[in-house]
Amino acid sequence: MPSDGARRGSDDAQEGGFGGLLRRHRREAGLSQEGLAELAGLSVDAIAALERGRRRAPRAHTLRLLADALRLAEPDRQRLTAAARRETDSARLPLRRPPAPTSEVVGRGTELTATTRLLAQRITRLLTLTGPGGVGKTRLMQAVMSEVADSFPDGVCWVPLAPLTNPDSVLPTLAASLGVQAQQVDEIAEQIGRSGMLLAFDNCSHMVAAVGSICATLLERCPNLSILVSSRELLRLPGESVYVVPSLSLPYDEDHLEASEAVRLFVERAIARGYDPTGQLDQVARVVRRLEGMPLAIELAAARTNVMTIEELAGELEVSFGILAGGARTASPRQASMYGAIEWSHALLTPAERELFAQLSVFAGGWTLGAATSVLSGVTSRVEALDLIGRLADKSLIKVVRRGGVARYYMLAVIREFAADRLRSMGETDAAAERHARYYLSLAEEAEGHLRGPEQGEWLDRLQVELANLRVAMAWSLRTNSVEAALRLAGGLWLFCSLRGHYAEGSQWLERALQLGKSAPPELAAARAKANLGAGTLAFLQCEYDTATDRLQTALTQYKELGDKAGTALVLQRLGGVARERGDYDAAEDLHCESYDLFESLGDRTGMAWAHNHLGFVAWLRGDLEIAARRCRRARDSFRVVGDGEGLAWSLINLGAIAQYDGDLVEAEDLLQESLALSQRLGYREGVAWSLNQLGIVERRRGLTERAVHLLDESLAEHRDLGDRWRSASVLEELAAVAQQRGRSEYAAFLLGAADEVREVIQAPVPRIEQADREATLAAVEAAIERRTFRAAWSAGRAAPLAAVADGYPPGTGSEDRTRDPL
Repeated sequence: MPSDGARRGSDDAQEGGFGGLLRRHRREAGLSQEGLAELAGLSVDAIAALERGRRRAPRAHTLRLLADALRLAEPDRQRLTAAARRETDSARLPLRRPPAPTSEVVGRGTELTATTRLLAQRITRLLTLTGPGGVGKTRLMQAVMSEVADSFPDGVCWVPLAPLTNPDSVLPTLAASLGVQAQQVDEIAEQIGRSGMLLAFDNCSHMVAAVGSICATLLERCPNLSILVSSRELLRLPGESVYVVPSLSLPYDEDHLEASEAVRLFVERAIARGYDPTGQLDQVARVVRRLEGMPLAIELAAARTNVMTIEELAGELEVSFGILAGGARTASPRQASMYGAIEWSHALLTPAERELFAQLSVFAGGWTLGAATSVLSGVTSRVEALDLIGRLADKSLIKVVRRGGVARYYMLAVIREFAADRLRSMGETDAAAERHARYYLSLAEEAEGHLRGPEQGEWLDRLQVELANLRVAMAWSLRTNSVEAALRLAGGLWLFCSLRGHYAEGSQWLERALQLGKSAPPELAAARAKANLGAGTLAFLQCEYDTATDRLQTALTQYKELGDKAGTALVLQRLGGVARERGDYDAAEDLHCESYDLFESLGDRTGMAWAHNHLGFVAWLRGDLEIAARRCRRARDSFRVVGDGEGLAWSLINLGAIAQYDGDLVEAEDLLQESLALSQRLGYREGVAWSLNQLGIVERRRGLTERAVHLLDESLAEHRDLGDRWRSASVLEELAAVAQQRGRSEYAAFLLGAADEVREVIQAPVPRIEQADREATLAAVEAAIERRTFRAAWSAGRAAPLAAVADGYPPGTGSEDRTRDPL
């Protein structure tokens, strides 16, 4: 005869497991499903689902509620719990686990924190990780699943879709990953039921429609289910949360290279290939910056270290991304090369999207909607351009940056190279480049009219943002011998180049355009005059006085022939600047007075203010401080009225310098701090450099030599980078005065020698107002050290290149002052 336990176990089985046992206890208690639901605080549907087996594996809390409502004795409680446990074990599906990573994830701390919070705290039930191919979506997904696994009691399931070629294969792949038999998504939903699990669909880009349909059904039918997706394109389902996976962080300065995630990844992967580049992090930084922090690109580049030096690798990448291939043998084509990764996305585009994608490669450094509408062929409206750009953004082939109320669109450099190849294969490169150049020529000429006045800062910023596109347009006009475009574009940009410190580049553009336009037709006479004015101005700012004079005299003749009084006045103003820096103050004053008369005859208040300012500048350089102050205050007041930021900055610099030489250091500091703040806000580098220079002198006069060194060093760096050797020499002499005050007489002699060499090369004397300070410093130095030591230090300074002077004595001078910061 069977035992009571065996009989009860048999009865449980006959009753249909947990559901049957629950039904028997309910009936023995004389309760309906409604009655049990009311006593247990559950829904009637929940009771029915448990009894019929539609809901399996009840939670421990639910079991306690049921046992209490049924008033079960302890043995019956234990049997009910055991039956539930058996069902739990049988109900857990044999889920496919994510593949174990072959290497540790580098960085991604911020990304992991953000995404795991969204899933683990059930802030969203559908999270899509998106971004371009090679950005590391799959690797991040694996890390996320590992982090959140404990938050999903019924497990996490990996559904790999990259190998699929047919949308009809998505459902069978999902069923196989879950370990269930199902032909329809409804069947899968029934078997998942209320299970608390995470489904992870990896690489959905080519199956977006199929995956979206399946996810929509599962999310609706399975209330405890969460879904994680990696895709270059969004599913666009209600409730979808999107996380754009960024590139790895790049080095933000040369002193913290090892903190960069991109650098760390390259180093780790290179070491894994048998080469340790930790001693060449500067070159590694050059590589990862070129690759814009893209993980796949970095790994492919690091793999090349088995046959290339880092320098060779960096140089090759500057030319082409073609070497980014040769991934692991087991990798799919889209992971074996960057070309393959992009090609995989490109293959999913419609014909219209492919054509747009190729044409967008003409832009460098991004573009706006207005630029795209004007440059793209076949696009008839902003709405059409916006729609097509939006589709490419959704597919992660372009990224969107919103700044200052304007949306701007970019392609990663490696994607742009691929798109440019497509444009060449279509035979559309030349036509697209011409449309691009024409658009940016019109932008430059429009901007030119706003670079004087209250909108100056806004338009300077706009041109600065478009500088890469302006360079491409300029290169096209020169390469194709488009004389008119070259002259107009270079001429339209010279003032921008002057204000933003692009002296050398602007000069090169103008000189090449003028060379091209030697035999330009008469109708381009005005464009040639403007180009000569610009070339002369930028040569003057780089202290190439002979070249500046030749260009400006040519421009003067051309403007006079054209009867252009405004152009003539501007040229006279620039010639006055050349005379001023060469120490011919009488000629400078005459030229500025002549310029003033022309501006006055035209009623040009801005021009008149500039003439007053330049006359004040000449006056303070020659030591006539009272006249200088009167002139510059008048200029300052006018500049405030007309809204000329550059002019206002210069008048404040002049007034600050005048106050400083007049002994009023408090007023000088106030004026110079105002000019510094204004110049920094405008991005006006010359104004920044001059303000720092004069503030350094103020601090030196106060005896605050440490602060003076800091300000003067910054000023020297700016002037040196700009190419302004005239002012660099004055700053060197001020640094020499500080060095002497700090008892570093030999180094002071070195700096004085360096300044003397600069002045001899550019053939410009010490400004009259600065002569007394220089002579006092020189006398103090000569009195402090032996004649032989002085001559050695002076000669070392004259022999040192200006770019190296801030690094202290060059090796082999025999001096003890060889430190980076000898002051």
